[in-house]
Amino acid sequence: MEFNLADLWEAVVDAVPEREAFVCGNRRLTYAEADERATRLAHVLAARGVGAGDHVAVYLYNGVEYLETMLAAFKLRAVPINVNYRYVEDELHHLLDDSDATAVVFHREFAPKLESVHQRLPLLTTFVSVTDDETSDAIQHSLVRLGAIAYEDALANASPTRDFEPRSPDDLYILYTGGTTGSPKGVMWRAEDIFFAALGGGAVSGDPITAPERIVDDLGGTRRCLPACPFMHGTGHWFAFNTLFGGGTVVISPDRRFDAERLWRLIEHERVTFLVIVGDAFARPLVESVSRLEPAPDLSALRAMLSGGAILSPAVKSAWIDALPEILLIDGFGSSESGGLGQSVAAAGSDTAVPCFTLNDDTTVLGDDLEPVEVGVVGWLARRGRIPVGYYKDPERTAATFPTVHGVRWSVTGDHARTEPDGTITVLGRGSVSINTGGEKVFPEEIEAVLKSHRDVFDAIVVGLPDERWGQRVTAVVQPRPGARVAVDELGEHVRSHLAAYKAPRALVVVDAIVRSPSGKPDYRWARGVAEAALAAPDVRPSARS
Repeated sequence: MEFNLADLWEAVVDAVPEREAFVCGNRRLTYAEADERATRLAHVLAARGVGAGDHVAVYLYNGVEYLETMLAAFKLRAVPINVNYRYVEDELHHLLDDSDATAVVFHREFAPKLESVHQRLPLLTTFVSVTDDETSDAIQHSLVRLGAIAYEDALANASPTRDFEPRSPDDLYILYTGGTTGSPKGVMWRAEDIFFAALGGGAVSGDPITAPERIVDDLGGTRRCLPACPFMHGTGHWFAFNTLFGGGTVVISPDRRFDAERLWRLIEHERVTFLVIVGDAFARPLVESVSRLEPAPDLSALRAMLSGGAILSPAVKSAWIDALPEILLIDGFGSSESGGLGQSVAAAGSDTAVPCFTLNDDTTVLGDDLEPVEVGVVGWLARRGRIPVGYYKDPERTAATFPTVHGVRWSVTGDHARTEPDGTITVLGRGSVSINTGGEKVFPEEIEAVLKSHRDVFDAIVVGLPDERWGQRVTAVVQPRPGARVAVDELGEHVRSHLAAYKAPRALVVVDAIVRSPSGKPDYRWARGVAEAALAAPDVRPSARS
């Protein structure tokens, strides 16, 4: 079998050309229209030397252009590279340099940042700018100095003909992931493997597609999916492509910042059936705002909400089920290095206390010796089968994350987990941010979940700081609710009522706002820095305000 992402997309286009593919603000594109635009962009890039194996940076906010650029790259057998639009110049330079990008498609407001780094990037020679509301002289001058071409003008003058060379299932898909620690790294997947692992091939659901031409057998097209998270992270565009490969419609918010009330109105207006978010950072504002809307939104079309990339806390799950019992709540679990692994479904009457995931047959828990562990033993979550090729230009990290044991190659994701007697798996947290206090291993995520169930806590991140007696002390960085006051003793007592005493915070830093990535994931490096600075004074107290 040969599954190639561009071939699969074109097969869907040819089967349902007049069906609506993209909606973004006032823009609506059918599958045929979206495909023609992606084909034209592919010719624009090809005319500037972009070809098989070349890397095309996608430096964009969410919009139709983001998905069009990915499709255009796939058509050429080139590789789209996701760029975090929050990066400062040094971070931007590192990613574009590390990825060997030869072309970049970008929103014009980013032109000055690109100009500041492009002289140090000899491979980066093609700049395609997407119009936005930014029209300053500085931006105009940067566009000129970069030699940027305008996206829409270029498409208007390009060929709409699909006259590309044959493609391969070995064509690459690369997803850059920064995680919570270390510099960004590019996870390399074969096109065929990422299709099955994350983009709709059916391996996660247990009903895989058996031949490429079978992709058109079940194009029901009833899903109207709204990925509310940025496409620059895997969760957003994974579910967009899941929807497109099923003949559905991707609804894209034109807003560049998350606004819960505006998102509800968009869901109502576009009759969204499937909402995708990332963790509590999205779910809590959504569930707490829905009852305030006047008039109440019509959410009768919305069937499910899925959180990917960050597990929902029990308190938020309970609040969601109470407020929106008709909408299925799904925790999806996976990573850039594993693809989608499984899910945990919550509904009215279900237990939301501990997220246990039903995973596929290729996923298990391994010990430090990389042998399977017994039920109930904590180890490392691992997947075999369709897994990445490795990290781009990083053989050491590749060897560590994708080891071969007894002839079987594994992706060891860095997540601690244990297998339960019923065969489900409880995910405990990232090993890279776990805390060792007095010889006990503590996972920040479970403490954060309990802290966020306190009536006065809006958000929280937990980190470990050096401690002479305990090795590390559990430290909570907390954003209180407006007008509320929190104290380390009270929060410690609250945690001890739910978890073992050694997991209770021994120090507290109160902040005005928790910093998270645009996808909603906690920024542990930021939290650790804030906590260290706030508690570093000679008269260190168990609590401080930053």
